[in-house]
Amino acid sequence: MALSQLPRFTHCPPSLYNTHINLPLLTKLKLPTLTRLKSTLTTTEPIPITEAHNFLTPQEETQTQFSLDKLFIPPDTEVSINENSGLSARILKGSNIVLSKYARDAQVVQAEFIKSSVRTEDCPSDGLPEFALVGRSNVGKSSLLNSLVRRKKLALTSKKPGKTQCINHFKVNDSWYLVDLPGYGYASAPQELRTDWNKFTKDYFLNRSTLVSVFLLIDASIPAKKIDLEYASWLGQNQVPMTLIFTKCDKRKKKRNGGKRPEENVNEFQELIRGFFETAPPWIMTSGVTNQGRDEMLLHMAQLRNYWLKH
Repeated sequence: MALSQLPRFTHCPPSLYNTHINLPLLTKLKLPTLTRLKSTLTTTEPIPITEAHNFLTPQEETQTQFSLDKLFIPPDTEVSINENSGLSARILKGSNIVLSKYARDAQVVQAEFIKSSVRTEDCPSDGLPEFALVGRSNVGKSSLLNSLVRRKKLALTSKKPGKTQCINHFKVNDSWYLVDLPGYGYASAPQELRTDWNKFTKDYFLNRSTLVSVFLLIDASIPAKKIDLEYASWLGQNQVPMTLIFTKCDKRKKKRNGGKRPEENVNEFQELIRGFFETAPPWIMTSGVTNQGRDEMLLHMAQLRNYWLKH
């Protein structure tokens, strides 16, 4: 099936597909193979979104930090610049994402593990929209997923990278899915426990019709990695909607040891990928430890999801 014929492209925001890539096409990435993840934890109490003034970037900061070409503007959202009042948009804090009219019903009321799948065709077939989380092994993916639903063990965590080895579906509010995908780049995984990128995760990205967006997790506590740039490039080349999620933004490395602040690493990564895309991909700074970026991620998912459902 040609990419332009994929059902997903009729639903997702058109601006996510306007890409131009300079990096060479990836042909293979090795990922861990598949073992079943078991979890049945459920949260039943409402998980609220904080007040609006807490997750919006102050207007004066918006005017100095962002220009239109660096913003992610959702569909059906108008943004303009006025000489007197500045940028006519509300931007989520720690991100470049403009808040749209579709940012509603973002609260997490319930979350539960549904199933693990080893093939795309084995994934849930109820047609609900889903968001896939993927990143290098040990990027903090499981911790971030647990932070989103405020459950410490909804997604199993481990000190050993590469623990997630299936397509794991978690249903939220009985109406949409968070999907935990295998981590990549774990060189120490035994060869026999790896599966070919082209036969597993790549197939999911290209053929999962209910996939609204991939959330590519990038470790902001360290400088940009080539494998992350290549992964972002592959998603762009194949017109798979993508949001960059910078993790571990709570970590502060000492300058005398040559470390950079997370903000510096985030800016560096954006500079490196700027030439790959015609429009700026959406990005959010997060921390699974402090819950930084949690509300912003849920609001971003809500506006993408609600637009997807309407169109």
